[in-house]
Amino acid sequence: MKSIRFLVLSFLVGLLIIVVGPDAKSISRSSTDWGYNGATGPSSWGELSSEFATCKQGLQQSPVDLKSTASANLPPIEFNYKYTPFKVINNGHTLQVEYAPGSSIALAGKQYELLQFHFHAPSEHSIDGKTYPIEAHLVHKSQDGKLAVIGIFMKEGRENSFIQALWSNLPESEGENQVRGISINASAMPPANKSYYNYPGSLTTPPCSEGVNWIVLKTPIEVSQEQIDAFKSIYNGNARPVQPLNSREIQVN
Repeated sequence: MKSIRFLVLSFLVGLLIIVVGPDAKSISRSSTDWGYNGATGPSSWGELSSEFATCKQGLQQSPVDLKSTASANLPPIEFNYKYTPFKVINNGHTLQVEYAPGSSIALAGKQYELLQFHFHAPSEHSIDGKTYPIEAHLVHKSQDGKLAVIGIFMKEGRENSFIQALWSNLPESEGENQVRGISINASAMPPANKSYYNYPGSLTTPPCSEGVNWIVLKTPIEVSQEQIDAFKSIYNGNARPVQPLNSREIQVN
């Protein structure tokens, strides 16, 4: 009797695997398989998975072309970045530097902790249609779960020592590089002039979640052509096209 029950149970489990397996695997792929070209590129993100529906249906999507701005008395950004162990990840979409807890910005009395920063080439935001070779995004999160992202344009000029320290340890293939004995401080990245554009937007990658407070610094930082080429040798074209502004207002100080 026990052997018969075992055979029946084995048959049912096998049948369940046959019926359910392919669908579950397909759903898993569609939720993670996205890119910047072809069938999985930005124009198709909203159709790859129900998780990505906002990429197509959202009305406050990022990036945008920063034009038709309204002058405003925007609050200054208070930076409180500290040193962190240098941990850089090539995640298949960009190069991302993870940040240890304890660093933050304050904006209008609200504090946002720095989680990570990463890069896009060319820049995702544009100014009156003009793009820059690279754009850095510093991603912050408040205690109530709200995101604030600082965008920093990078233009050709003098070699940037902070960027060089990062570029010297970049993993060219997907993976993680924990650089022993080296700490970095992201306060070396922003320009001296911290005037900025401000608008409500979204993540620029799937799932394109909205409710992101975008702070794009007006003044670009300089990096050498060699540094631009070094990044583009790993990632070139990992930028989402600009999205419709719809009824949003872009403020600038």
